[in-house]
Amino acid sequence: MYSTLRKFAKSLVLIVMLYNSEHLLSQDGTIYPLDAPDEPKAILLNTGGVEDQPASESWFRQWGDPMARNITTATLTPFLPEPGKANGAAVIVAPGGGFRWLSMGNEGWEVAEALAKQGIAAFVLKYRLHPTPESLEDFTAWMNRPRPAPPEPSEDSAEEEDTPPSPPQRDLSNQLEDAEAAYAMIIDRANEWGVDTERIGMIGFSAGAGLTMHSTLNSKTMKLAFIGPIYGGMGPVEVPENAPPMFNVIATDDFLFRGQFGVIDSWYKAGIPVEFHLYQNGGHGFGLGNPNRTSNRWFDAFTHWLDVNGFLKEME
Repeated sequence: MYSTLRKFAKSLVLIVMLYNSEHLLSQDGTIYPLDAPDEPKAILLNTGGVEDQPASESWFRQWGDPMARNITTATLTPFLPEPGKANGAAVIVAPGGGFRWLSMGNEGWEVAEALAKQGIAAFVLKYRLHPTPESLEDFTAWMNRPRPAPPEPSEDSAEEEDTPPSPPQRDLSNQLEDAEAAYAMIIDRANEWGVDTERIGMIGFSAGAGLTMHSTLNSKTMKLAFIGPIYGGMGPVEVPENAPPMFNVIATDDFLFRGQFGVIDSWYKAGIPVEFHLYQNGGHGFGLGNPNRTSNRWFDAFTHWLDVNGFLKEME
């Protein structure tokens, strides 16, 4: 009996050691292969494919999070509140990844689940991406290539803050089409999903914040009630007259910040409500938060902002 228990204990210790080693490995920045997860609730948006795409959609894991790349077919995945808890608000969630991959867990599914717990219908947008190398080895080498440091703001940055930049060189027509299709689907199925069509907003992370801003500035069909660019670009923009209120978050140690307040200044000068949270630390890509960072409370601030502005009122 004692011998059996001892063997069991040794086996249990081995299992724990293997689990811990795999868990620690998954938490570093190394890229690991990952089988495509099941996405049973994902709905095709039927917006087309991607030209000159040499590879099919594939997945990997980095920092413990599932990532997708070479996405050629856009989908929308609903995360709906429990029955009786929905308040009618809806949010399109756009993960980031430089328009080359999507951080589906950290900046997509986890955020949508948190929103649904607050009674908000959330919809994760898996939008089309620009191509990356087909093999994981080549993609890893491309990801780890040396990159030049971003230019520091010039001495004339105060004047530059007043000058909207030229349009981005990257073509985001596919991504905008996907966002517009997602918005149209939510409008079309609003009754089914318990959504008030006057309270549909969009938040995005990093490149997803860029898509959120691009949709706000360029879409002719989306009438977003509010937007939440989370650690996105901070340069000034030309704000449309009908621009929605904005909730904006970034950390001082984020490489995209660089002491810029342009987009905040643009919203303020346009007379559009804006709330801005500049956190002491958090870096880039923190999603809902990382341990011991001041930026970890942004989601609570966001839902409070939604509530104060009347976006979480109960449906009539």
